[in-house]
Amino acid sequence: MTIAVLLMFVALFTSTTIIAVFQADSLNADSRNVRTLNDSYSAERGPILVDGQAVAESKAVADKYKFQRVYSNPQLYSAVTGYFTLNQGNTGVEGALNDYLSGTANDQFLAKANSILRGQTPKGGSVSLTIEPKIQQAAWDALGNNSGAVVAINPRTGAILAMVSKAAYDPNLLASHNSNDVISAYKTLLADPTKPLVNRAIAGDLYYPGSVFKLITTSAAIDSGRYTPQDTFPNPSTFTLTGTSRNINNAEGGNCGGGATVSIADALRLSCNIPMAQLGAALGGEELKKYATAYGYGQKLAIPMTVTPSVYNIGDAAQVQLSSFGQFEDRVTPLQVAMTSAAIANGGSLMQPTLIKQITAPDLTVIQPFEQKVFSQPITPATSATMTQLMINNVNSGAASNARISGVDVAGKTGTAETGAGSRYTLWFTGFAPANNPEVAIAVVVENGTGFGNEVAAPIAKKVIEAVLNK
Repeated sequence: MTIAVLLMFVALFTSTTIIAVFQADSLNADSRNVRTLNDSYSAERGPILVDGQAVAESKAVADKYKFQRVYSNPQLYSAVTGYFTLNQGNTGVEGALNDYLSGTANDQFLAKANSILRGQTPKGGSVSLTIEPKIQQAAWDALGNNSGAVVAINPRTGAILAMVSKAAYDPNLLASHNSNDVISAYKTLLADPTKPLVNRAIAGDLYYPGSVFKLITTSAAIDSGRYTPQDTFPNPSTFTLTGTSRNINNAEGGNCGGGATVSIADALRLSCNIPMAQLGAALGGEELKKYATAYGYGQKLAIPMTVTPSVYNIGDAAQVQLSSFGQFEDRVTPLQVAMTSAAIANGGSLMQPTLIKQITAPDLTVIQPFEQKVFSQPITPATSATMTQLMINNVNSGAASNARISGVDVAGKTGTAETGAGSRYTLWFTGFAPANNPEVAIAVVVENGTGFGNEVAAPIAKKVIEAVLNK
């Protein structure tokens, strides 16, 4: 009997230790934990700040929850802040950093205990974002009524300067303390065909990259040491994919530049599909995947929200040819496309993107400072310098001409990806500026567009780049 009682005490001690120590974080984060939920509302939730101004904050109200979450300029920042709801889930920074904002993070335990001992109401930490308000507004305005996204990054640090997704929504609709109102608003947003709840910048169904993927194909060819920009390929006006009867063409028809052969440099400058298909076939799917992975494809990433990994799959010979210019099963987020340009802009070193400038305790102690980290080194500095010049040529005398800015060297690449939906395309621009001392790397995507990326996406990017240069 003594042994049995002892074993029961050991079992009880073990189970309570597991719950109190090892499962505490997951139990606190469980949306079914009503006690934790009520506690998080009873404490004053910390603000989310952009340039020192609150874009999400908690204000005192006369109900049992004591505080109401309020969003200023809600649609502009909805892709960043996400929403904080009453037992209906959280998204964006609100969800990813809920423990810091609610004051329940492990490194806030002592501060919270001290507040309770002093008879003070515990408060959550404040989260300062890297978003620049003028750049965010410029991206929002430039995207206009288009569905799509804009992501702008400081390539030297990884700080995300702007992240806009349209269609957008008002998170205030989901912050009500009336659960029926919240559920009704959520169902309405969920049924909206424009999908406003989807953060197109980092998630959703992902996009065909189209010709912006040619940056990876070209940089892989040069970085591998097997090719130079001056190396040439045959220049037919149609090309039959290996092992099939399917022909592919260049976007504007005809061959690429008029000669019997075409250089890799001119194929990129004029954004021609056929020479890129030949180049991709010569490199092989394994080599392309190696470089795509180094740029971030298939990699786990949090900014702090979890980013849906972009996709590059190796297929048969014909599929490798298609994927070389951004078709087949290539799928990307705009953030991934911006990361590709950012790596090229930063001497081949890709910094980890982040929205977090710092996290601060209520007493203004910095809990988490800005963390500048190298994510990967997909290409060498020499390849970066070569790619930069090729991308400058794209803008100065190629298929990205609508991104030109007087007195500034802009490096860029456009894309016009087939979607299978008739004459509608996914339209892209990506690049960086000033080309030789980059302050911003950018990706712009417009859904279901007509025409070419140079006509639609490049002018949007130009306005955002100008906002960066003029700030």
